[in-house]
Amino acid sequence: MGKGCITATKYFLFLFNLLFFIFGALIMGFGLWILLDNQSFIAVLQDSSNSLKVASYILIAVGSFSMLMGFLGCLGAIYEIRCLLGLYFTCLLLILIAQVAAAVLIYFQREVLRNETSNVVIKILQNYRGQNKTTEQAWDYIQRNMHCCGWNGQNDWLGNPVIVNSSQTLYPCSCRNTSIPGDNGTDTGFCEAQTPDWPIYDTGCVSSVESWLFTNYGVILGICLGVAVIELLGMILSMGLCKSVHQEDYTKVPKY
Repeated sequence: MGKGCITATKYFLFLFNLLFFIFGALIMGFGLWILLDNQSFIAVLQDSSNSLKVASYILIAVGSFSMLMGFLGCLGAIYEIRCLLGLYFTCLLLILIAQVAAAVLIYFQREVLRNETSNVVIKILQNYRGQNKTTEQAWDYIQRNMHCCGWNGQNDWLGNPVIVNSSQTLYPCSCRNTSIPGDNGTDTGFCEAQTPDWPIYDTGCVSSVESWLFTNYGVILGICLGVAVIELLGMILSMGLCKSVHQEDYTKVPKY
């Protein structure tokens, strides 16, 4: 490989590593968002299931590791350090294998994840007391802004002991259909209905939440796909540059 090709490969590899560093930062940011968010459906799942917390820690770790690898790749490319290039290639290969394995696992376990999500939400509705806990606030926010009630419908709330044991006709305030005339008081806790029919939204939140999750899955899958493409290009360029550096070092060895 000519000197001009080596220089071009070196700077292309630097560019790809810079992009790899940025994508790693995005993945880490997504993991932090899952861990710290308290105003969406993520907060509801996180407070009731350890799986999401584990997933967020994994995303943060993968993102941090990707940023480190991007930094090491930049150093190896600029200074043509063979050991760093070899380490970079090996780590990229391991990350790519792990990403493919995770994608396959999520695909084949999607029904299990869906059922677990349903069970978590039903449990939250049964334990709801209107005490302004983080989980309750998040679920009130979802019902109020997505104009829905319960997971599959209002019947999901019939297992709540506060509603069942009350002598009054209570319903969750965040389910109130604002298009129906009446008292628009508090948005949290329980409200008293003036008639046996609750003045609430008829549809459950499952379709709205799944649509929201699908939109966010598209974002994270797009990021992961971009990272995978950059990883493949980085592996090809690092292997080519490492080979060129090796040949260049070999030609510089004095022959006796």
